[in-house]
Amino acid sequence: MHNKQIIDEIIEKGQLDKAIEMLDRNIELEPGNAEWWYMRGRVYWRMDRRGSAISDYEEAVHLDPESPARHALQMSRDIMDFYNPDLMNP
Repeated sequence: MHNKQIIDEIIEKGQLDKAIEMLDRNIELEPGNAEWWYMRGRVYWRMDRRGSAISDYEEAVHLDPESPARHALQMSRDIMDFYNPDLMNP
């Protein structure tokens, strides 16, 4: 299992695929750890994989209602609700 600091450093370097692989392993080993789900959701969001990010935020909140994923989930839903394809493609 990889610790949070190592994964944060990899994310900062922009190695998002590697971060996802590491977080996948951590989640496999500790599926009840809300922090891993939240972190992977943040990486997915940066990768423009919004649906995956929201799913991970939801799982993190399910595991820990006080997780920072709660705020991220609300923000991501607000962003998705604001999205209007007519404005993007006139």
